[in-house]
This record gives sequence, structure tokens and C-alpha cells, in this order.
Amino acid sequence: MESRREKNLMAEEESDSLIAARRIQRLSLHISPSLTPPPSLPLLQTETCSARSKKLEVDGQALSLYMRGKHMDIQEKIFEFYNSRPDLQTPIEISKDDHRELCMNQLLGLVREAGIRPFRYVADDPEKYFAIMEAVGSVDMSLGIKMGVQYSLWGGSVINLGTKKHRDKYFDGIDNLDYTGCFAMTELHHGSNVQGLQTTATFDPFKDEFVIDTPHDGAIKWWIGNAAVHGKFATVFARLILPTHDSKGVSDMGVHAFIVPIRDMKTHQTLPGVEIQDCGHKVGLNGVDNGALRFRSVRIPRDNLLNRFGDVSRDGTYTSSLPTINKRFGATLGELVGGRVGLAYASVGVLKISATIAIRYSLLRQQFGPPKQPEVSILDYQSQQHKLMPMLASTYAYHFATVYLVEKYSEMKKTHDEQLVADVHALSAGLKSYVTSYTAKALSVCREACGGHGYAAVNRFGSLRNDHDIFQTFEGDNTVLLQQVAADLLKRYKEKFQGGTLTVTWSYLRESMNTYLSQPNPVTVRWEGEDHLRDPKFQLDAFRYRTSRLLQNVAARLQKHSKTLGGFGAWNRCLNHLLTLAESHIETVILAKFIEAVKNCPDPSAKAALKLACDLYALDRIWEDIGTYRNVDYVAPNKAKAIHKLTEYLSFQVRNVAKELVDAFELPDHVTRAPIAMQSDAYSQYTQVVGF
Repeated sequence: MESRREKNLMAEEESDSLIAARRIQRLSLHISPSLTPPPSLPLLQTETCSARSKKLEVDGQALSLYMRGKHMDIQEKIFEFYNSRPDLQTPIEISKDDHRELCMNQLLGLVREAGIRPFRYVADDPEKYFAIMEAVGSVDMSLGIKMGVQYSLWGGSVINLGTKKHRDKYFDGIDNLDYTGCFAMTELHHGSNVQGLQTTATFDPFKDEFVIDTPHDGAIKWWIGNAAVHGKFATVFARLILPTHDSKGVSDMGVHAFIVPIRDMKTHQTLPGVEIQDCGHKVGLNGVDNGALRFRSVRIPRDNLLNRFGDVSRDGTYTSSLPTINKRFGATLGELVGGRVGLAYASVGVLKISATIAIRYSLLRQQFGPPKQPEVSILDYQSQQHKLMPMLASTYAYHFATVYLVEKYSEMKKTHDEQLVADVHALSAGLKSYVTSYTAKALSVCREACGGHGYAAVNRFGSLRNDHDIFQTFEGDNTVLLQQVAADLLKRYKEKFQGGTLTVTWSYLRESMNTYLSQPNPVTVRWEGEDHLRDPKFQLDAFRYRTSRLLQNVAARLQKHSKTLGGFGAWNRCLNHLLTLAESHIETVILAKFIEAVKNCPDPSAKAALKLACDLYALDRIWEDIGTYRNVDYVAPNKAKAIHKLTEYLSFQVRNVAKELVDAFELPDHVTRAPIAMQSDAYSQYTQVVGF
């Protein structure tokens, strides 16, 4: 055995020497092309990996059907509608004002001509609604966001925070776009800290009205989508102020939501007391008309209070089924979690488009190759595989994770189960933050992977990157959302030791605290066989072990620092540790859902392709954080090296089925709209764009 190992090491060293010599030779040829290669060096050939290098045959139709699920028909209907309407397709060069009008016409076309009514699914079939949003966003991301503002935010606030009277009055107008609206939460001085909003809604018992006021410039509603041009109504979040008979004279009941008309229904002129300014040209999403709103003693009927969680009677008496301001605030924000769910899901859609463009281009583009032989596809280079194959695997991982999130959200909307509400709140915060951050970075990697051609606006990376960038900020700043996940993990950690129950997503912590925190098995830390490393149990155990260690350590650190710094100071001292903990937990959830999706795939060939991608995702993440595993002796040096080698091999194997994997997204040429990614005659398409 020892002799064989020594021979293997010698062979490896000899192979490394040959590779180094070839690289020096190739560099010399670039510097002095006249040099002829020395005959002693064999030609570079693609290394085969014996029987296991055989290309996997994948049933693309079966994989696509499994990926796209039950709502692919309505997505196809959307693609076909916009493909048949050149006048509703967004050109590369378009002014801000023209883009806004086009975006509104695109939405009107979807609803009034194609007959697709997204609002009808917001509450009753969220899975279908998010499928529509993914398809619409692939046509133009501004259109996806504008649709979300109209239906998820403005419409969603009315049906989720209001009662039957509001639904009866506003539903049809929101649905058919007669009642275009805004979601006026963010202020100039307050974004993430919603409880700190300063706009006021003071009840006037003599006239049975609320008076909406912007008390100072910092309270101006800012970045409000649909406000600058098209909105007729706004859901305004303001502090509810009630008159009292004590020495204070008034009582602040906390932030509530109110329906405030901002433009005349017939003339579309701004209503008295409402001031609207345009936020102007943005980095991206310029088809969405963001504006700023100031209110100067704007009066609205008492019935315009969205009163599901708190109401005011004719005589000014306040009633609520929830006892405290914090409880009411939590319930209000809990009903708005659909926006985060939608952004996480939409971000995966953007990732699919960018990965498809970059990978199709990389399969087509050829550069260099062995002397006197044809040039090779740039996706055959290990460096290009390293950029794009883990990304492709991650795209699949995030797809299944966000599908799971949408399913849990749909279940929550039907059951209103308290534990499920808490679970979805934390999971949506984590996935929205994690996925949008990843996609933002991936867009730059894809652009770079396509070289100079990736810099052409027609190939979409610039617009995708600019439009998607804000996904990291709206519906909750990503850093703030990760802190919410970490806080929830610490809460579950505390409950575990007090005998509390854990919701489904967090249930692994119960076992991990008892099992994974024990000393690593000295035998298994050295196992390096492929079967072991590709075993889902090893992969998931590794992810869970890391999360459990981080959780235990940060809990101890917080307890230590809180004695001298107080709660806020201790949290700030441990903040980076907390963010790492939250990301680790979300990665664990993502992997668990990916493993489950592989297990449930009915087609053997599709299942094999998904298993390759899942293994690559898991081992790539372990390798990226190998220092953590080495520091606690969870992985021995020989095992770490084996993980790295297997990750490279899996990247090569995924490359062999990359076409099938991206084709399964079923993004036709008119959806990707990037000439360099056209599946037939791409270069001809590209040269036509520039006028040849």
C-alpha cells in the first residue's frame, strides 16, 4: 500500500513538472511566436478520468419539467405575448421618461390585452403570482418591479392590512390598473428603522378624519415607486396620533397604514396638500417612476385607516386585538413579508439569465488550443469552469430553496399558523439577503467571463447588473436582514435550553447541539474517498456542524461582552460573527432543500445531473470555508486536499452537461436577448446588431 502511494506521489510530481514546462513553453510562444516547440515535450492533451469521465446523457425535457413545475404554461404565455409585440420590447437606448411610459404600457398590455391578472393570485395563489413575476422580470426588470409595486406592495397592503370594506372598495380598481398606487413607507431620514418613521396621522374627532402631515424634511417619503408619474393612491405609513384628555393632550399609537389619494382620478393632477417631486435618473430600474411625497395637512376619511390590527371609533377610541405597539408593528410587517419572498425568487431569475448568457457564450467562444490543432471552447479551460460551474450549481441550489420558500409562504397565507409565520419571516429575510448578494457578485463574474463582448450593452450584463443592484437594499437592507436571522437563531438557541419547540427550518439545531458539537471523530476526519465526500449526510453534517459551532461561540461572546458593553454594544462588537452565523445557517437550509430536490426527482438522468450539481455546490462551499473546518480539526489535511481535487473534477463533469443544465431553464433567445448567447448563428446575430 505504502509503495503504491509513493508511486502515485512520484507520478503526480512528474505530471506537475510537465504541466509547468508546458506553461513556460506556451508563454514563450506568446512572447516569441517564431520559436518552435522542443520535440522532447509531449503535446498537451485533455486528461481523461477513466470510466467516470464518460459524458452523462440527460433528458433535457424531463429536467426542465421538474425545474419549472406547474406554472410553466402561464410563463410561456407571457413570453409569447411580449415576443409578438415589438412595440412593448425595451430597446437598448431609451430615455428615462420614455422608459417609464413604455413600462406602464407593458403592464397595461399584460393585464388588459394578454388577460393575465396578477393581483388575483397575490393572496389566493402566491406560487402562481411569483411565477408571473419571474417571467415578467425577465422581459424587463423595471416591469417586474413596477408590477410588484402595484400588486405586492400597494395592492398587498390594502388586502393584507385592511379589512373587507377596503377589499370591496379597491380590489377591482387595483386589479385592472384603474387605481394605480404607491407604497409610501421609506422616509428621507428613516429606511430600515420603520418604527422611527416621523410622518403623522392625527385624528380629528370633530370631522371624523385623519390629518396626514410631514412635520419636517427628514419625514418626506422618499424613493416611492409609482409616485413620480403614474400613482393615484398611496399606502402611507404614519404615526397614529389620538387626542387625549390628560396633560399630554395626545397619544402616539405607533406606525399604522393609511390609504391617501395623491392625484385626481379624472385629471391626474396632484391633489391639494400633496407635493410630489421626481427622484430623477437612477443607477438602474429607470422604467420605475420613483418620487418623493410631502403632505401638508392632507385630510382623509377615518375609513382610510387600514384597520386589520388596530382601529379608531367615531369618538376617537382605539381598539386592537394585539396588546402592545410592538405586537401590532410586528403583525403589520409580518403581512408584508411577501415582498422579500418575491425579491429572493426574482433574484434567482436574474441569476438564471446571466448564467445562461455567460455559459452559452463560453460554449461557443473558442480561443487558443494545442499547436496545429483547432482552438478549444473557453469553457474547457479550468479557470472558466471555476468561475461558472459552481455558479451554475448555486443557481440550481437557490432555485429549489426559493421554491421551498414560496411554498412555505403560500402555506402561511392559508393557515396563519404562528410558528410558520415566524419561520417564513426569518427564512425570507435570510434568503433574500443571501441570494441577492450572491447574484450581484455573479453578474460581474459573468460579464468578465464574456470578455470584451460582455461589455456591450446589447448583451445585457450592464442593465442586469444595474437593475438588480438595488435588490440588496429595498425590502430590507441585506445586512439588517442577516441580523434578524442571527437574532432568531439566538432566540431558538435559548429556547432549546429552556425546553421550547423548534420550527421545521431550525429543527436540526436540536440534534446539532447534542451531536455536532462533540469532538470530531478522528477516523472520519481523514476519510477521503469519493463515495464518502459525495454522501449527502457528510455534506449536510459539515454545514450543520459549522453553523452549530458559530452559534455556540457567538452566544458565549455576547454573554461575555454584554457584562461590560451592554446589549447594544455587545451586539455591535460581535456583528461580523453574527452575519457569518446567519449566512452559514442559510447555506445549510439551501443545501438541505437541494438534497431533498435531488432525492425527489423522478427521472434517473435528470436526477444524476442534479446530483452532480448538488455535490459541486456542497463541496465548493466547504472548500471556500476550509479554514474553519481545519481550525477545529473537522477535516484533516489529506481530506481537505481530496475535497479540492474532487471539486475540480465535479466542475469538469458539470461542464459536460452545462448546456443541458442551462437549457432546462427554458429561456429562449427572445428572453435572454443577448446576441452572444443566441443558440444558433450567434456571431451573425451579433454583427447585425452593429450594422454589418
